[in-house]
Amino acid sequence: MGPMVRQPLSPDDRARGALLGEMLRAARGDRSMVDVAAAAGISVETLRKIERGRVPTPAFFTVAAIAGAVGVSLEQLLTSTEPAEQGRLSA
Repeated sequence: MGPMVRQPLSPDDRARGALLGEMLRAARGDRSMVDVAAAAGISVETLRKIERGRVPTPAFFTVAAIAGAVGVSLEQLLTSTEPAEQGRLSA
């Protein structure tokens, strides 16, 4: 078997990654990146990259850990970052 080929990210993937980062940053509020990263069990650099949208498709467990550390449910993140869901929810 050859190496796994990663599919290029679509503009939607990038937009969702940016929105996810913004939401997690807003949820962090006044807490420091160091505190939230420690609570989530990740590096400050990983948190910084995700908050800035530089990791458009972060690992599920990483997002779950950050969400738990800042008190946001995965359901809130999903419904707020899924373009198709946004259209349905506002209808």
